[in-house]
Amino acid sequence: MTIHSPPRFRRAGPRTLLAALCAAAACTLVPAGPARAQQAAPHDGLHDFDFVIGRWNVHLRKLMHPLTGSTEWVSYEGTSVMTKIWGDRANMEEFDVTSLDGRLHIEAQTLRLYNPQTREWNIWLAKAAEGQLLGPATIGSFHDGRGEFFDWEAFGAGSILVRYVWTRPTATTAHMEQSFSPDWGRTWEVNWICDLAPQP
Repeated sequence: MTIHSPPRFRRAGPRTLLAALCAAAACTLVPAGPARAQQAAPHDGLHDFDFVIGRWNVHLRKLMHPLTGSTEWVSYEGTSVMTKIWGDRANMEEFDVTSLDGRLHIEAQTLRLYNPQTREWNIWLAKAAEGQLLGPATIGSFHDGRGEFFDWEAFGAGSILVRYVWTRPTATTAHMEQSFSPDWGRTWEVNWICDLAPQP
């Protein structure tokens, strides 16, 4: 999913218009032949999260007070268990970590659903203990080994853009970051850095 700023337009001059007309005329004179390159088939992302299926040890760094100028980070350790469901069309995660001083604990669930029409993943956070899915979904896809997923969320008195980024997707490494942007994606503040290592 790509977030676009509003486009800007400017009036074309006579030379620009003439050049465009000549280029268009030239295009009509070029016959279509077998040498024309065929377009690549769109990427099917159904298996893009396969790398993360399994049991992982987690090291998490969490910024405690995002978008306040705070630099207070807390480190956590724990586990993540990710399982395929519904014939590979979805997967779920059980995430359980505790701060290194033992005072803070995070228990969370994630449901990821693949949309074959848009070729995107819809990521929902859940509170299993309360029987709730927490919206909105964070939506996006992988390209060249990098997954980016976005949504808008309420924050304070306004709203922010939220981004998840997955990198280093292999059978032995995985890295995920969450960032917030209060200005339509012009600037980002990372507040969640998660590194996964497979359990032996």
